[in-house]
Parts: sequence; C-alpha cells; structure tokens
Amino acid sequence: MSKVNTAIIAGGGIGGLVTALKLHRVGVSVQVFESVQTIKALGVGINLLPHAVRVLTELGLGEELQKIGLPTAELSFFNKYGQQIWQEPRGLNAGYRWPQYSIHRGSLLMLLLKAVKEELGEDSVITGHHLSSFQLFDDCVEAQFVNKKTGENLGAYKADIMIAADGIHSTVRKFYYPNEGDPKFSGRILWRGITESSSFLTEKTMIMAGYQDQKFVAYPVDPLAESGRSLMNWIAELTIEGDAPSRSDWNRKVEKEVFAPAFADWDFGWLNVPKLIEETESVFEFPMVDRDPLPRWSFGRTTLLGDAAHPMYPIGSNGASQAILDAAALGEAILSGVHAEAALCAYEESRLEKTAAIVLANRQNGPEEVMQIVEDRAPGGFDHLHDVISQQELEDIANKYKQIAGFDRHVLNSR
Repeated sequence: MSKVNTAIIAGGGIGGLVTALKLHRVGVSVQVFESVQTIKALGVGINLLPHAVRVLTELGLGEELQKIGLPTAELSFFNKYGQQIWQEPRGLNAGYRWPQYSIHRGSLLMLLLKAVKEELGEDSVITGHHLSSFQLFDDCVEAQFVNKKTGENLGAYKADIMIAADGIHSTVRKFYYPNEGDPKFSGRILWRGITESSSFLTEKTMIMAGYQDQKFVAYPVDPLAESGRSLMNWIAELTIEGDAPSRSDWNRKVEKEVFAPAFADWDFGWLNVPKLIEETESVFEFPMVDRDPLPRWSFGRTTLLGDAAHPMYPIGSNGASQAILDAAALGEAILSGVHAEAALCAYEESRLEKTAAIVLANRQNGPEEVMQIVEDRAPGGFDHLHDVISQQELEDIANKYKQIAGFDRHVLNSR
C-alpha cells in the first residue's frame, strides 16, 4: 500500500481550495477540477468561526483575511418585535485567540483561488471539467471529466486519492449512495440579498430576529465601510406550504413581493427590515435543505468533504467553517504517513460523527432554539425576558451548541 503523493479534488469551492492548500503543505501534489468554466466572486455573505479562521491563519492567510473580513463583535437574538432575547460576544471579543469573520463568500473564494494558484501553480486549478465517473484500482483512482454544457469528453486523470468536494449534489456521493434521492427539504425558503445600507447597533453585530417559521438575519461584511454605512448581508426566511422548488430553480433571482409583505411591519427602530429589503437590487431564493448523515464517507481511495459529506442547514454559521475543518483533518491524516486508504479512513473517523451531530442539531435550530422557545412561551412579546426564559437556560443552549460545533472557547484556545 502506497502513501499519498498525488490527489485529485473534484470541486473548486471553499472546501476544495482549502483542501488543496492543506494537502500541498503536507507534500501532496494536487490538481483541482471545477465544473464551471470561470470561477467568479459570486454569492452573498457567510461567517467564518474562530476554529476555521485558525486553520486559514495557519495556512498563512491571516493578514489577507483581515483585509476582506469584518470581525464579528457580537451575536444577538431578538423576537419578531425586536426585543432582545440573547446577546453574546464573538471572536476576539469573546476571548478567542482567533476572530470570527463576517465576509463576502466571493471575496473569500477569490482569496483562496489566488493562494492556490500562487502556491501550487496556475495549472493546478482546471476549470470547465465536470466529474462524470471514476474507477478505483489497487494503486490509484482514475477520474473521467466532461464539459457539462456540451457533454464533450475531456479525458481521464489519475492520482493516489480523490476528494469529492463537489457539493450537495456530489457525483461521488451519488455513486456510493444511488438511492438517496433529493436533498431533504425543511419546509422553509430563504431569500438572500446584499446591499449598502445604514449600520445598526455596534456596526459589527450579527442579528437574528423572529422564530422558526419567520426569521430575519442581517450582518455587515465590509471591513472598509464608512461609519454609519456598511455592505449589509441579509436573509429572510419563511415556512411555506408544499414541496421545495425544483433543483433547476435553486438560487434563482426573484421579485421581492414574493416574501417582503411578511416583514412589512418589522421596523425595530435600530433596524428597518422592509427598508433594507427595498434597498436591495437583486434577491435570490433557495430552499433550506440538507441530507441525512451517512454511515461512511471513504471508499478505497475516494472520500467526501464539505457539503458532499455533510450538507447542513445554514444555522450557527457552520457550512463553510466545517468544510475548512474537514480540509485540516484530511491533511493531518495524510501527514501521519499511513497508506492512502488508511489516511482517508482516519480522516473520516475524526470528522464523521462530529459533523453528523451538527447536521442533527441544526434541524433543531441549533443556538436559534432560544428564539423558538420565546415565541412559544410569549408570542405577543414580553415585559421581562426572564419571566419567559431563564438566564441559565439561555447560557446552556449557547454553550451546548459551541461544544457540538467544536468551538468551545477553552478547548479551542488550549490547542
């Protein structure tokens, strides 16, 4: 059995690119294959938790992250009337050794792409190549690629291992789990936008308001904005009747009238939700979906990573962060020097149960559970918060989720 010297990564998103950097650092020759012809700075805002920022900092990206990410100072939960339920410091403000960043997904992706090309070479990322099939051999894996638009066969490539970082509709996952079917729909739709708008609270606050069936999230993502203004990322969420939109409609541009009336009276004084929606030029819709946790990710010389392995609801700021942690764990498993198949199994063992726990916790609303509890107990609002929910209950919910998601401050700082 051979050690890992070469790797194919299917997918040039955040998880795939961080994995390329990490594997390169441990001595593996890597090629990344991405379906789209041109990787663009698309998307809206995401959050990177301190444990993920730690990984990126160790890869030498700390200074660049500071330029494009806004360090989140606190996270605040509110009910649908704008009454505060819970607030906690985040990142450096909470005593972590690493920040939490609110950041534009496209800016982060471009930073990672630039780093990969500089360190691994311009030809290390091959675009316009969609993974169509693969074969496992005793000493390698061979992957076949096609042009997704034309169907043209683009040839085959061999490596010691292949990492499927190809998202929630992963070709590799479907091969090993052909009867899994479509992602599981939560019954909730997300509408997302990003626009320059007035700042709120400390200008570095991430807020969530409402409850499970109706929620609004907003946070600034521009570290260079002038005081009083910021590039504001927001998400509106509603429970709907019926099935999820067809896959071909995911992330489609929609008219605001589809959802905005439900938030028409959500002016909290410190944040005017209808005004923020109105100021936004383009709004995109997609269903809140995930998949059930899998019994295994690694098969011979192939494994899954990121959304291909554990797609989860966008709750608790964990999607991109967990993919980055996957990349770090895979690199460490390979660095141990064991043969290829053993390294992939060790990686799986270190990450599968942890990520499964997050998927299941997010189905129960994760740390946002406090919003639902307050809605259930005080749907008309409250005069005194602790008549509705105790301080201890609030703290227990917040701390429990940090432990599940792997960013308990004391544990992380001691590493």
